[in-house]
Amino acid sequence: MTEMYLYSFAWQKDEYELSRLEMRTFFNFHVEGNVLMSQKKVEPSRSPYMRLRLDILLEGNTFEQLVETAKQLQLGERTFKIHCLNNSRDAIEPALNRTIRNEYMLQLSYAIEAEPDLEQPDIVLGLAIHDGTFYLGELVAGESVWLKHMQKPEMYSTALSTRDARAIVNIAAPYPDGLKIIDPCCGIGTVLVEAMSMGIHIEGRDMNKRVVWGSRINLRHFGYEPNVEIGPIEEADEGYDVAIIDMPYNLFTHISSELQQSIITNARRIAKRVVIVTIETMDDKIHHANLTIKDRAVLKKGKFERQVLICE
Repeated sequence: MTEMYLYSFAWQKDEYELSRLEMRTFFNFHVEGNVLMSQKKVEPSRSPYMRLRLDILLEGNTFEQLVETAKQLQLGERTFKIHCLNNSRDAIEPALNRTIRNEYMLQLSYAIEAEPDLEQPDIVLGLAIHDGTFYLGELVAGESVWLKHMQKPEMYSTALSTRDARAIVNIAAPYPDGLKIIDPCCGIGTVLVEAMSMGIHIEGRDMNKRVVWGSRINLRHFGYEPNVEIGPIEEADEGYDVAIIDMPYNLFTHISSELQQSIITNARRIAKRVVIVTIETMDDKIHHANLTIKDRAVLKKGKFERQVLICE
């Protein structure tokens, strides 16, 4: 049987486009709703929008069929409990009332040849009904890791939120193993912290000494060894797989059009793939740097908008 995973997502209204862009980079397609099925295995704590992953063990066209197959489930000495995901909190449709959920969980518990433990089970089995099919699998819940990074020793009013930064790192490098990644305009290190918290090796640099010092302080505060250099992107060496360029500061710093072009052109020089975050439309500058925009999204915060562009 081919391994299959069910994912559940949640997002704020203004985050919809960014959540779909992240979804496309992970899975090569997106769904309009909040449930996605895929053969690709992604750790749900990586994404600020992914609530859970169900590692499917059994499925049935009817509940009775699922119960019959559950009798063959081998858990060994592990204890278990069952959690039905078709409820208002987990938001998988159709929502079932508590009486029906409890009855389903009870019947499955009787069918499984293992010891139930509602307090401290070795494994949590998730029951989900999606598109008319009944699924049972190991439940892996996501953790909101980025919330721990919101309060930094060094703050910068125009920096990306930790939630947005985490999504942008995933968009830049959904499968980062073996990749060489740089944030050459790293500011106080919001992107660096999120990347490192996911175990992603990343280098940083910035031409502003003050913010480089701030990024080093922030990284050490969260237990990460900073790899951040002082200097403009023009001095960065070539040979990176991915560069993440956050340019929101243009609203607050009188940066010239020529410098904007230089940043994008040098990003193209040093990296094969460039993810650009900008509050201005920069399509012409991107094309002038011989980059092609492969995908994009608009991230909204009230009236404030950022464009997120994947370029190669």
